[in-house]
Amino acid sequence: MKISIDKAQAADLDAMSDLLDELFTLESDFKPDREKQRCGLRLILDNPSLGQLFVLRVDGQMAGMANALITVSTAEGCRVVLLEDLIIKAEYRQQKLGQQLIEHVLQWASANGFPRVTLLADQDNARALSFYAQRGFTPSAMRVLRKKTTP
Repeated sequence: MKISIDKAQAADLDAMSDLLDELFTLESDFKPDREKQRCGLRLILDNPSLGQLFVLRVDGQMAGMANALITVSTAEGCRVVLLEDLIIKAEYRQQKLGQQLIEHVLQWASANGFPRVTLLADQDNARALSFYAQRGFTPSAMRVLRKKTTP
């Protein structure tokens, strides 16, 4: 089994959209909307200052992805990373691929001078919460609140 992790390219849009469909089916806060997901992915691909999309391939086939968005933390006084959309396809899970992908993202963040990586996980997803805790992520006292606006 040959595993590679690379920065995503435009040719990866369809496969990444498929992964987001799978992810957003699992998460209670979101619903799959292929057009919206493609627009968001394209926005990141076209504007690297917004973040970096990483894809994990097994024998040349896309098996996972992660979205490392770049933002500014006034608390840190610098740019930091918001990790979103980390997913491994169901048929590739339990092979430590998620561990390899998150370690790759964390190394990228460190190498690029980002002192903090923050992520959000579904509070009912005990498996994901355990996975992140095993990699050194700790709960925050902050609570996520959201309000939609109309453009």
